[in-house]
Amino acid sequence: MQIVLDNIAKLYGDIPAVHGVSLVARSGELLTLLGPSGCGKTTLLRIIAGLEKPSAGRVLFDGEDVTAWPPETRGVGLVFQNYALFPHMSVAENIAYGLKQARRPRASRHEIRKRVDELLELLDLGGLAERMPAQLSAGQQQRVAIARALAPRPHVLLLDEPLSALDARLREHLRLQIRRLQQRLGITMIYVTHDQAEALSISDRIAVMRAGRIEQIGTPEEIYERPASRFVAEFVGDANFFAGDRPGELLLVRPEHIEVLEVLEILPPDPTAEVSVCTAVFPEEPALPPLSQLVRGELLATLQSSEYLATHRRLHLRWRDSVLRVVAPTSCRIAPGQRVRLGASASRAIPIPLADR
Repeated sequence: MQIVLDNIAKLYGDIPAVHGVSLVARSGELLTLLGPSGCGKTTLLRIIAGLEKPSAGRVLFDGEDVTAWPPETRGVGLVFQNYALFPHMSVAENIAYGLKQARRPRASRHEIRKRVDELLELLDLGGLAERMPAQLSAGQQQRVAIARALAPRPHVLLLDEPLSALDARLREHLRLQIRRLQQRLGITMIYVTHDQAEALSISDRIAVMRAGRIEQIGTPEEIYERPASRFVAEFVGDANFFAGDRPGELLLVRPEHIEVLEVLEILPPDPTAEVSVCTAVFPEEPALPPLSQLVRGELLATLQSSEYLATHRRLHLRWRDSVLRVVAPTSCRIAPGQRVRLGASASRAIPIPLADR
């Protein structure tokens, strides 16, 4: 099913939550609404579900205006952040609930049981049918919530921060499972998250939101490699800004294109120390270094401290009056007090707008 949001606005009293958003979720795609807390992404999801009425604009499902339709008539499945399972019902009863409430000829007991068994297998919940929610892990509870939303065979599945309460490893496992499930079923899915890595890994397209508006829509590659604004560049991935050759020009250079070229000196001197070569990352700085200077390898910084984070090191480097946070491989070993010379690939600099609205 294709979902169209046509100039949607939402006010809570005098407070605007969404400003004139127009958006198309293509049939069979996984579209992610990504943005910080309070940007309006959950409000949009609730408007699509029919749980909120827009102050202006229309919601269309396959070209039909459903703006005034109640939630139960929209053919939408909704998965909440807190799972919202019925604690007094077993796993099987939770999954069957939507089938029993559906507004269509009531399914027989046999049909309901068959559908529940299908979903138990699909969501790797075999053997858990008679357990109560309190007897399940967080990941199992979330899969039961997804199975319950899918039971009535909705045309659209809406997920509101479904993994935010889970630990990092379980989040990674479940987001891959959700992606495989969406591709297998071919269902239109709209997924809300504030997690950039989650959005980049799971989505066909991403709509980055800010202050009730859509800042940019595109594939994960387009969002990351060609950000349309400074906000998108900062919010999605590491933002490394440099002054361009022309007045007012702002350039973005991604982490993999900046390097620590050499260690210039060690304070205090240590003749046994090895010269380090490693990749570096600069977040935004108040005073922007000129990219032309960095290309010549003339930007110098001094290490203040280093954090070991298993897959990489985070270095804190003093540059002029600023502290640069630098991501480097674990093999990059620089001692506090060492100065490093930095370089970058100018060919990978991305011009972006200097200021946002």
